[in-house]
Amino acid sequence: MSLLDECFAANRRWAKTTAEKDPEFFRRLEALQNPDLLWIGCSDSRLPPNEIIGRAPGELFVHRNVANLVEHTDVNCLSVLQYGIDVLQVKHVIVCGHYGCGGVRAAMSTQPLGLIDNWLRHIRDVLLWNRDELNAIEDPTARMNRLAELNVIAQVANVCHTTIVQDAWRRGQALTVHGWIYSLADGLIRDLGFVIESPDQIPPEYRLY
Repeated sequence: MSLLDECFAANRRWAKTTAEKDPEFFRRLEALQNPDLLWIGCSDSRLPPNEIIGRAPGELFVHRNVANLVEHTDVNCLSVLQYGIDVLQVKHVIVCGHYGCGGVRAAMSTQPLGLIDNWLRHIRDVLLWNRDELNAIEDPTARMNRLAELNVIAQVANVCHTTIVQDAWRRGQALTVHGWIYSLADGLIRDLGFVIESPDQIPPEYRLY
């Protein structure tokens, strides 16, 4: 059996088992999604968002890209953000990075990688802004992990600087943005303690009154 055939076979087993356990499962999913959470995470294949936070299908709206970046020119990410906030009315936006991120590792290297170097430049900006702190960390792995944390914090700020989030706050919508990081070593998520729930918490230069 080929790899793709295995995928189809596994899908049929999953659908059958799921329907046997909960006959109304697919009918509920077909009706409407109603998540309270929007997850912006890394594309890394080792991070299945629903599984690591115990959410069933329909409970988590997801956007993923290399190194969990949120950029003001990325129409894909901004479209997900707007749909999640304006249409689905999510209450929490979670930016979740992870230790051992290949994108972060690549951004710390000077080796040219091609097209993705343009994307990784956003992480290199974070590295530049925090170079004194990072250069003071002697252990290369600890330095990389700290950059992964700082990258999450920068992306949380980027989420909050969007017109989408600020429009939601202006109309009184309850919306909180969180920065988390996941450890591949133990499977645990850590809250970085960077939580923003109003425009008062962002610099005046980014506030849209």
